[in-house]
Amino acid sequence: MAVGAGVLAVVAALSGLAFSNLVAARHTLLGEVDPASLTADRLELAYLDQETGVRGYVLSATPGFLRPYTTGRKEQRSAATALNQDLADLPDVLQLAKLTEGQAAIWQHRFAEPAIAAVAGGDKGSITVVSQLRGKRLFDLVRARFGTLDDALADNRAAAGRQLDSATNLLIGILVAGLVLLVAAGVAMQQALRRWVTDPLLQVGGDARQVADGAVDHPIAPAGPPEFQELAGDVEAMRERIVTELQEVATAQADLADRNRELARSNVELEQFAYVASHDLQEPLRKVTSFVQLLQQRYQGQLDDRADEFIGFAADGAKRMQVLINDLLAFSRVGRTTERFVPVDLATAVTSALGNLATAVDEAGARVEVGDLPAVMGDPGLLTALWQNLIGNAVKFRRTDPPVVRIGVVDDQPPTTEPVAPTAGAVAVPAAGEASAAGPVGAAEPVATWTFEVADNGIGIEPRFADKIFVIFQRLHSRDSYAGTGIGLALAKKIVEFHGGTIWLDPRYGVDPGDGEGARLCFTLPRLEEGFTLRGPDEGADG
Repeated sequence: MAVGAGVLAVVAALSGLAFSNLVAARHTLLGEVDPASLTADRLELAYLDQETGVRGYVLSATPGFLRPYTTGRKEQRSAATALNQDLADLPDVLQLAKLTEGQAAIWQHRFAEPAIAAVAGGDKGSITVVSQLRGKRLFDLVRARFGTLDDALADNRAAAGRQLDSATNLLIGILVAGLVLLVAAGVAMQQALRRWVTDPLLQVGGDARQVADGAVDHPIAPAGPPEFQELAGDVEAMRERIVTELQEVATAQADLADRNRELARSNVELEQFAYVASHDLQEPLRKVTSFVQLLQQRYQGQLDDRADEFIGFAADGAKRMQVLINDLLAFSRVGRTTERFVPVDLATAVTSALGNLATAVDEAGARVEVGDLPAVMGDPGLLTALWQNLIGNAVKFRRTDPPVVRIGVVDDQPPTTEPVAPTAGAVAVPAAGEASAAGPVGAAEPVATWTFEVADNGIGIEPRFADKIFVIFQRLHSRDSYAGTGIGLALAKKIVEFHGGTIWLDPRYGVDPGDGEGARLCFTLPRLEEGFTLRGPDEGADG
C-alpha cells in the first residue's frame, strides 16, 4: 500500500507538471498567437482599405470613393488596440507591430492626408505622378512590415505548436507509465490482501453464517493476524451471549404466554363482572328509586323543609345512579355482541341519532349540518349510538349562541390507507354479501379508511385534555354546570375502535386564527369494498 501510494504521488506530481505545460502551450497558441494573427490581418486589411480609398479619391475626386479610407481609419484604431493587447506577452512581436504601425503612420502623414487635402481643396493638379509613385513606395514599405509581422507570428505559432505536442506526448507517457506501475502495485496489493485479509475474513464469515443459519452451537474459530483473531474472539463472545439470551427469551416467552392467557381470562371475567354487576344492580336500584319517588310524591310538603331536601337528594342520587349503571351496561356491551356486521348507511344512522336527540336539539335551538356520508360495514345500533353521543356532546357543551354542529367527511384530509390494530373482542369485518364470524381480528392489515369530523361552536376543549376526554367517567366540568356521567366519549372511542378505526381531538381547532371557538372530533372507519358512494341524509337509505 505504501509503494502504491508513493507511485500514485509521483505520477500525480509529474502529471500535474506536464498538464501545466500543456495548458501553457495551449494558451500561447490559442489565446495569444492565433488571436494576434487574426487581429494583424484585420489591421492590414484596414490599411489596404485606406490605400484603396485614397487612390480612388485622387483619381476621381469623387467624395464617395473616400468612404473606404474613413471606415478603414476606424477599423485601424480598433484593430491596433486589440493587437497591442493580444501581443502583451510577446514583446518581440509587439515591437514589430509598433514598427509596422509607425511605417503606416508615415504613409498617412506624408501622402494620404496631403493628397486628400489637395483634392478636397481643388488642387488636384499638385498631385503628380512622382508624388503618387512616392506614396506607392511608402505603402509598399507598410506591406513589407506586415509581411515581417506575419512571419514572426507564424514562427511563434510553430513554436507554440511544437511545445503543445511535446507537452501532450509527455503527459501521455507519464500516464501510461503510471498506469503500468499502478497495475503492478494493485496486483501485488491484491495478493497481499487475499493472504492477510480476505482468507481470514472468509473463514470468520463462514463460521458466522453457520451461526446465523441456526447452528448457534457452532464455535467461531480464530484465524489470520492478531487483529482478526481478536475479532473472531469478539464474535465468539457475542455468539455465546446470543445463546444465553435466546435461552432467556425462550423462558420469557413461555412466561409471557402464560401471563397473556391469564390476562385474557381476567379480562373476560372483568367484562362479565361489569355486565352482570350493572345488570343485577338494576332491580334493587329500580326498587329504591321507586320508593324514594313515592316518598317524594306522597309526603312532599308534609314534613319539614330539611326532610324534603333530604328526600330530593336521595331521589336525585338514585336517578344519577340509574343513569350511571345504564351507561356502564351499554359500555360493557360494546364488543361482546356476535351480531354480524352489515353495510350501514351512515346518513341513516345520523338521521336515527337526530331523532333520538330531537328534544335536546329543539330545546337548544341547534342547527345540525350533515354533509354527504358513505356506507360502511358495522353494527347499525352501535354506529347510531356513536353519532348520538358525539352530536349530544356538541349540543350539550354550548355557549349562549345557538349551537351549530357540522358533520361530514373531512375534505382537507383525504382517505388514507392505514393499519387497523386488532381490538380485543372485536368482530372480523366481512366483505359485502359474506357471512361474518365473531372473534378477534387477526394480524393487522392495511385497510382503506374514511375520515369523519364532528365540529361545533361550543365551549371547546383545551388541547391538554385531548387524551383525558376519552377516559371513562372522566369529567372536565361539575355536574351543576353540565349533566352527564362522563362516559359518552369513552363509549364513542370504544365503538370506533371496535369497528377498526381511531378517534382523536383536533388540537388546532379553535386555536388557529379564523377557526373561532368550539371543538372538532375526528375519527376513521374502514371503507366498504365496492358499490357504495357518498350520500346525503335526505337521499334515502337502501344499504
